[in-house]
Amino acid sequence: MIKENVKIVELNAENWYDCCELEVSTEQKEYMEPNAISIAQSKFEPTLKPYAIYFKEKVVGFLMYNSVREELDGYWVYRIMVDKEYQGKGIGKAATKLMISEMAKLPNSKKIVVGYHPENLGAHNLYSSLGFIDDGDRFGKEMAVIKNITE
Repeated sequence: MIKENVKIVELNAENWYDCCELEVSTEQKEYMEPNAISIAQSKFEPTLKPYAIYFKEKVVGFLMYNSVREELDGYWVYRIMVDKEYQGKGIGKAATKLMISEMAKLPNSKKIVVGYHPENLGAHNLYSSLGFIDDGDRFGKEMAVIKNITE
């Protein structure tokens, strides 16, 4: 039931401010910059694609990915978050699946990569449940996990 009520919409004049007001839980704050920083970054790096996550007709999350390949010859997920009031309902997983579908359409899309702090168990559980594999790649304090896209 959740999946049918989740959609991702490119950031626009109607939803960007709602995304800025979203917050993660207190425990997650140390792992993530505020959405406003990511939105500003997307204005200076036009290859970044920001989206609002909707549940029914309400903005409840934010995600962003790069539309050019980077390290590990993959397309990178830069951000995915769901507001603390909507976590634990499957919204993040449904939105991530939608994002993967969009990223799979990018030219020569063979790998999707996401980096996160090893102690962020929520991120770890989400990505491992979606088939992301830890091959031991590390970038600073973050680990990078990879999902191979099958054709």
